Amino acid sequence: MTETDATPARGRVGVMLPRDLPIRDVLPYARRAEELRFDQVWVVEDLGWRGGLAQAASVLASTTGITVGIGIMPAGARNVCFAAMELATLAQLYPGRLITGIGHGMPDWMRQAGAWPASPLTLIKEYTTALRLLMRGEPGPANGRYVRCEGVVLTETPEIVPPVILGVRGPRSQAAAGEVADGLLLAEPAAPAYIAASLRHMGSASDASGAEIVTYDAAAVDDDEDAALARVRGALIAIGDPDWAAHIDPLPFAAQLREHQAACADARQFTQTMPAAWIRQLSIAGTPDQAHEAIKARHAAGATSVVLAPVGPDALVSLDSLARALDPRP
Repeated sequence: MTETDATPARGRVGVMLPRDLPIRDVLPYARRAEELRFDQVWVVEDLGWRGGLAQAASVLASTTGITVGIGIMPAGARNVCFAAMELATLAQLYPGRLITGIGHGMPDWMRQAGAWPASPLTLIKEYTTALRLLMRGEPGPANGRYVRCEGVVLTETPEIVPPVILGVRGPRSQAAAGEVADGLLLAEPAAPAYIAASLRHMGSASDASGAEIVTYDAAAVDDDEDAALARVRGALIAIGDPDWAAHIDPLPFAAQLREHQAACADARQFTQTMPAAWIRQLSIAGTPDQAHEAIKARHAAGATSVVLAPVGPDALVSLDSLARALDPRP
């Protein structure tokens, strides 16, 4: 019998596999994350870098029990029937160890690839509905505006169907996650106020209490708080762009942040001169105790999994330092 609607585990902590990690370090990084007792490793799929499915398969094969998330696969990039076959196969081989993130993809990238639809919301709803049905072994739904898989049935389906969560930020897309998906993936920065606002959007369509809510945040841990905060500033350079407005609007200092941005000559000055208190909200950075508390705050706001995106010149060294936030006691 296929398992489909398991309640997500709470209080998980994961780590992102950096997209620019040298290929020789990819599998050692994943194995080290498991040794350090992280619950999850998340791979990213950005246009021009590495494929999400290939990374996920390799990490699953090189580890023994850690959960692997794909965050995210753009809905417009793959035919849903073949995506379902790939994901179902991974879930058969590595039961209970896969989480699938689906998103719109960055508009400029998707346009460049000729895969940006006239209605991204329609596409992602059709795609997610079909993907979940197919991986359960149920017939594909009636053909829609974009997704055509009516009557398709997968012969090989997993005992544990991986959750399908939506990596989206707009209120309408987050509401769609409540309608058609198993949860949300919130890109960085995912401050507690943004998590709470996103859950309200999703909860307007369904009961979000049983959803998988995964958050990303730039992260640095150091015995010297100032050193850790300095490292994450560069990772926040894009947050003043319009695409990140949804992340900023719920923050209590959103108006002051925009005033500060308007007074700065460029994005670098903007991030380098932000008050430390803002950096603490917009990242998981500081001493081990401070980072641990930041993780707890995100769980308290509704995240089931908090994923740390390491910042620093050496990802493997950064990974070891981030692990100190899991249990900050000496």
